[in-house]
Amino acid sequence: MPKAVVRFVDGMQFVGSADSGHGVVMDAPQPVGGNNTGSKPMELLLMGLGGCTGMDVISIMRKKKQDVAGLEINVFGKQAEEHPHKYTSLQIEYVVKGRNISEDALQRAIQLSLEKYCSVGATLSGTAEITHSYRIMQEE
Repeated sequence: MPKAVVRFVDGMQFVGSADSGHGVVMDAPQPVGGNNTGSKPMELLLMGLGGCTGMDVISIMRKKKQDVAGLEINVFGKQAEEHPHKYTSLQIEYVVKGRNISEDALQRAIQLSLEKYCSVGATLSGTAEITHSYRIMQEE
């Protein structure tokens, strides 16, 4: 079973690590007692979703022999007004750069990620509506 450990440092700063051993600094902005020295936990959810689906998409595109030179995933989250301010909707924008990128291949890679492979997306989909869009930037 995967495990994460989050340790209090000072003020509102915490450092988390998981089985991989890599650390992540989390903090709150100054108005709520933090010093803004790390990402906010809700930001990490957005990054986790982007990383999860991004790894799927790049892997699938490579298997489809697509010449991807760059992939950027922009994840936008809309939060509820009332506590606990959970995400109610998430919008994922994939920006793919490369040569002769097939739109069909990209659409299929995104579909497979969001419907089958991305565990972060599957976890969040029960709470928030997840939509997506993409842009292809063809290079010479």
